Amino acid sequence: MDEDFRRAALDYHRLPRPGKLSVEPTKRMATQRDLALAYSPGVAAACEEIAKDPDKAWDYTARGNLVAVISNGTAVLGLGAIGALAGKPVMEGKAVLFKKFAGIDSIDLEVEERDPERFVEAVAALEPSFGAINLEDIKAPECFAIERALRERMKIPVFHDDQHGTAIIVAAAVRNGLLLQGKRIEDVRLVNTGGGAAAIACLDLLVAMGLRRENVTICDIDGVVWKGRPNTDPFKAAYAQETAARTLEQVLEGADVFLGLSAPRVLKAEWLHKLARKPLVLALANPEPEILPEAVRAARPDAIVATGRSDYPNQVNNVLCFPFIFRGALDAGATTINEAMKVAAADAIAALARMEASEVVAAAYGGSAPVFGPDYIIPKPFDPRLILEIAPAVAKAAAESGVARRPVADLDAYRRELERFVFRSGNLMRPVFEVARRQLARVVFAEGDDERTLRAVQTVLDEGLAEPILIGKRDAIAARAAAMGLRMDFSESVRVLDPVADRAVFDPLVPLYQRKVGRRGVPPDAAARRVGNRPTVAAALLLESGQADACLCGGTGDWLSHWHHAFDVIGKQPQVDRVYALSALILQTGHLFFVDTHLTVDPTPEQIADMTLLAAEQIRAFGITPKAALLSHSSFGASGAPGAQKMRRALKALRARNPDFEVDGEMHADAALVPAIRDRAVPDSPLTDAANLLVMPDLDSANIAFNLLKAAAEGLQVGPILLGMAKPIHVLVPSVTARGIVNMTALAAAQANGLKAGG
Repeated sequence: MDEDFRRAALDYHRLPRPGKLSVEPTKRMATQRDLALAYSPGVAAACEEIAKDPDKAWDYTARGNLVAVISNGTAVLGLGAIGALAGKPVMEGKAVLFKKFAGIDSIDLEVEERDPERFVEAVAALEPSFGAINLEDIKAPECFAIERALRERMKIPVFHDDQHGTAIIVAAAVRNGLLLQGKRIEDVRLVNTGGGAAAIACLDLLVAMGLRRENVTICDIDGVVWKGRPNTDPFKAAYAQETAARTLEQVLEGADVFLGLSAPRVLKAEWLHKLARKPLVLALANPEPEILPEAVRAARPDAIVATGRSDYPNQVNNVLCFPFIFRGALDAGATTINEAMKVAAADAIAALARMEASEVVAAAYGGSAPVFGPDYIIPKPFDPRLILEIAPAVAKAAAESGVARRPVADLDAYRRELERFVFRSGNLMRPVFEVARRQLARVVFAEGDDERTLRAVQTVLDEGLAEPILIGKRDAIAARAAAMGLRMDFSESVRVLDPVADRAVFDPLVPLYQRKVGRRGVPPDAAARRVGNRPTVAAALLLESGQADACLCGGTGDWLSHWHHAFDVIGKQPQVDRVYALSALILQTGHLFFVDTHLTVDPTPEQIADMTLLAAEQIRAFGITPKAALLSHSSFGASGAPGAQKMRRALKALRARNPDFEVDGEMHADAALVPAIRDRAVPDSPLTDAANLLVMPDLDSANIAFNLLKAAAEGLQVGPILLGMAKPIHVLVPSVTARGIVNMTALAAAQANGLKAGG
């Protein structure tokens, strides 16, 4: 990493508070009675129940949803044996992934102990505290013995993700790769480079799935692992072959699968002709693989290639499986994660890549989901279906293999519970970012000299989200970026346009602007001045004239003024009655959408129906099924007040226009968010689970509710998102952060890509 990125990483871990984790209570602590229930004397009741029946700990404590991420720091990422304390940021990061992807609470525990037996003693003593153990970054071969000893001693799942997470994704990739190549796993020859913990776990799982052990050859740093080779650990020796070959090149002849878990550039392009027809090449060394995919394609166009990198197709990434395997194991009360559960996870992942995408999934991929084939043999990490497929498969396998203490009785109901979690996850922007990266859109930023904009643009460049165009004075922007320590290149990666100095660009746009606003009281000389001194006007004209694909303006001054200038230039889509504003909040518990938060003061019932359907369309672009609640002071006909009647008429209009849309109302806000409250009022509500789209009767209620919740719950704002504009343009609020600008950039770029694709 370069020095600027390193400094940004350090700031990320240090600010605004050190680390990446915190502990939050799940119960109210507001009164003396609350305290008495939570601690003394009420806590004694829970203790007594657990003393009588230890399994009651799953009912009365957080143990059933608590995983320990434990390491001794002997093999941390690519850093080696840096020690337990230095490895703590990695373990915190793993704990965050558990929470973000699967709703699992996780605590990182760093144990400064290199002796395997003493390490085992320390971890085994923690069994009463946790529902499962995730071992992390422990070097081979000690990791094998440590995991085996802990699995024998502990009655909860113990899982070394470096081994088994990689193995599960590799197994899924091999399953699908061989299917496409027309080969059977029982017949293929496999060559592995590396022979470490992950490699052995991959081979063991593939053997469990049908690969013949005698068809496997391992090459490590000392060459081929052959029978009788001295100083070979027993885990590699289990795959030793009777062979005179001693080098990787010699054993590649006729191999159907190359599995690299070793080091950069160990597989030479000139050796590829030795592989069997239609080979599968998994080059998984990171950050540089054993061979680059383009080299494989040049020499062997009949090959299917996978790597560990996100910038190539078929990324083998542990995050595809480990959160969801633990989710299924915890929910089934599994005593271990056995081979049957791992095979079930691998098969579920493989099947997901072959599965036809639903409308929601297609929206997550920008309207055109990838199709099973050579460049798509394993799902993407942001696929919303991962938890829905893997966790039930793991829970089912746990029950069938006899290790589930609390078998999931109704897998369909369980899947529905997981669906609710998926749609309330905090990963709102992940699919949007992926769509933005597909084809870099030209995004113009009206406030190009704003520090927040510049920081956001640096992130946009680093994450490959768009091609930025900044409006402002070139020298001033460059000087400010340099003073901030930013790395952007104004000669190549960032274009700066000055409405005053760049006359060749902006003078031809003045007549266009005059045509737009001439009959709105703006004479020609005033139109020219506005183009020169109002950045929103200049930026919007670049979008309207086709010199940009999307636009972000505002962030300073009066939001409504920026909106009027933007609307004057871009206008609305011809099929909509007017433009509305959708705002999203990313909360610790999930996300919520509010409409209309900024534009329509007192919408009519028909306008409420319009804004709801437009908002639902945008929500689907996040890969989420919209579930709308029409809010009111009244609940289901309890009041005859005008506001309540308006929402009832809006509901009637919505059901007439889209009978299959999940919407109900009018209702109180608590009924929208808590299904139990809603069910007590109207048991036949078509709205399933908690609503995620809250539709307000007027601008005051929408804006107040949104900002109140944002402040009280420390929510991250996305938006306002303008619905119904003719082109992708959005007006930033003055309180927007740099990260908020990054999110809106990705959203605008994704919308631009959708328009290019005809979406």
